[in-house]
Amino acid sequence: MTSRPTRSLAVAAVATLALVSPAAAGGGHGHGGGHGGGHGPKGDVRFSTFNASLNRATAGALVSDLSTPGNAQAAAVAETIQRTDPDVLLVNEFDYVADGEAAELFRENYLEVGHNGAAPVDYPYYYVAPVNTGVPSGFDLDNNGSVGGGNDAFGFGEFPGQYGMVVYSKFPIDTDEVRTFQNFLWKDMPGAKLPDDPATPAPADWYSPAELDVVRLSSKSHWDVPIRIGRETVHFLVSHPTPPVFDGPEDRNGLRNRDEIRLWADYVRDRADYLYDDEGERGGLRRGSSFVIAGDQNSDPLDGDSLAGSAQQLLDNPAINTRVTPTSDGAVEASERDGGVNLTHLGDPALDTADFAEPPGNIRADYVLPDRATRITDAGVFWPESTDPLFRLVGTYPFPASDHRLVWIDVQLSRSHGHPHRR
Repeated sequence: MTSRPTRSLAVAAVATLALVSPAAAGGGHGHGGGHGGGHGPKGDVRFSTFNASLNRATAGALVSDLSTPGNAQAAAVAETIQRTDPDVLLVNEFDYVADGEAAELFRENYLEVGHNGAAPVDYPYYYVAPVNTGVPSGFDLDNNGSVGGGNDAFGFGEFPGQYGMVVYSKFPIDTDEVRTFQNFLWKDMPGAKLPDDPATPAPADWYSPAELDVVRLSSKSHWDVPIRIGRETVHFLVSHPTPPVFDGPEDRNGLRNRDEIRLWADYVRDRADYLYDDEGERGGLRRGSSFVIAGDQNSDPLDGDSLAGSAQQLLDNPAINTRVTPTSDGAVEASERDGGVNLTHLGDPALDTADFAEPPGNIRADYVLPDRATRITDAGVFWPESTDPLFRLVGTYPFPASDHRLVWIDVQLSRSHGHPHRR
């Protein structure tokens, strides 16, 4: 097995305004120079998540790479999206840039340009917003005796904006109703799994009282992005919890990962009276609302490094439809090819969505989960086998696009439908 980093870190960004394109999408804090228009209701709707590894080591590098066509990795990411053609898409690990510059450049120079015979894909609407990664906390959060650097940011990141996220949509985004949870404090979650300093007798004391007054739960952010599809609104609930590694015996990242996943589990089950968004509105999702949870949760239900039961907070949630699970034959082949710890995993390799070195090996990290009233008509993971001509888009390490795979589901909404292009 080729030696490579154990996993890519998911982090995100800082600052300024949330953006939605086009301006006609609505008021509130959204703006941006979009194009095109809405789509008519006909057929299934495809929701997708893709940790595309479109993060860069320095601020401004992603804008530089996307400013012109020709970046090989961005082209591979774009072609993957074109081949799967989601209607609503979350991209994790996409550096946040103020004014939506990076999001627009990727759309215009890559998504709207055909690659290797794949048809261009048009997303008239996108959403970006501030996140916590790379934002200095002013405290020594890793308790190493100094303040500064990625581990002391509100979410791991070497600069504000590194490892952000963006939502692209073929349908209008209801900007007035978007809710973000960037600033929600970890300590304000009842029963929060706060880390403990094993060197002291006091419980849950890794963070000082002053630190607990500023430490945020979300390592990036949690966004409730309402998508208007015909007469129906679907709440696209997106996030990217911290990897449950890169810490010490206190397991602060593993505990945070579990509680970040729990936020959406509570949000959709009418158990979030404690929760407040960045505008001060309290509570969770209104009962009976349609939703789709999406993102790299950095948690496999059976294998890997996350706390036992973390992913099950979603997978065993009675408000969520898990009757159809995305799979691929390529993941099975990769597990056999990579060998090692993969051969002792408890989970079905067909469910894997990420190709990591060991530990933890290949795991299921990325999820697209609708509400229980929404019918799933099809689902998959874009992971072609090595005999498939499109295998070049996933490859083996070093990967042409990402160490994660795009995950998608097709859903039949109860009152409205999507596009007549599903096969």
